[in-house]
Amino acid sequence: MIATDTSPIPAVPSASEALSRRTVQRLLEPLDLLARQSSRLVGVSHGRFEVEGRPYSLPRYLYVGRKGGGEVMRIGIFATLHGDEPEGALALARFLQTLEEQPEIAEGYALFLYPVCNPTGFEDRTRHSRRGRDLNREFWKQTEEPEVRFLESEIWMQGFDGIVTLHSDDTSDGLYGFVRGAVLSEHLLGPALLEAGRYLPRNHRDRIDGFPAASGIIHEGYPGMLQSIPGLPRPPFEITLETPQRAPLHRQINALVAALQTILVEYRYLQAIAQNI
Repeated sequence: MIATDTSPIPAVPSASEALSRRTVQRLLEPLDLLARQSSRLVGVSHGRFEVEGRPYSLPRYLYVGRKGGGEVMRIGIFATLHGDEPEGALALARFLQTLEEQPEIAEGYALFLYPVCNPTGFEDRTRHSRRGRDLNREFWKQTEEPEVRFLESEIWMQGFDGIVTLHSDDTSDGLYGFVRGAVLSEHLLGPALLEAGRYLPRNHRDRIDGFPAASGIIHEGYPGMLQSIPGLPRPPFEITLETPQRAPLHRQINALVAALQTILVEYRYLQAIAQNI
């Protein structure tokens, strides 16, 4: 672990500050500052690859919460799979700052955070990677895309109990989400959307993004979406959170932070109930 110092927790920069220079390094500055000052957060770059002769890697941060009463719960949180959706990465910085101030939220958890899953798309301000691929349609298809291959290997090796993916949708007028995997996924997304609704309205349409929906919850999904290993007998819970991208950025960040906190609290509660049955 990195030793704690007595410096104050760094503030997350404003949207204009974080995105004025479109570089991954600039986007990750608040996360790296937190990692240097926190005893529970470590940041390392993995999955090195080259595009047009330029080196890239995928950043990964590990936050280890205070020890709880049971086994450590391992959650993977992924953001900026689409390069033109940096809202999730900015929300993760605020989320980690909240955990430093309120460590009880992450008690019993090991959180694996992947804030920039599409670094070339982020630099280019495009949905696709620089190789022209929508990375969120490439999972578990024997793809050659290096970003996806690295993330698949992380999902294999880490054995997550839950997977959360953060997106923003420029066609939606409200919050919504996808659920897959474990049956309890919907029981986590519902409260998360309710809490996030303090900052943004929910999308209550009968069809969202082309899928049937009820109260902002979708049970289907696109082939190749980021998800756990197909066919597992006991899959983790899988949630995709979508904010309305045209909404003010600070509200999207607040909504995502509230949703993530709620997922952690609700999942710990459900696990405690299961252990006592």
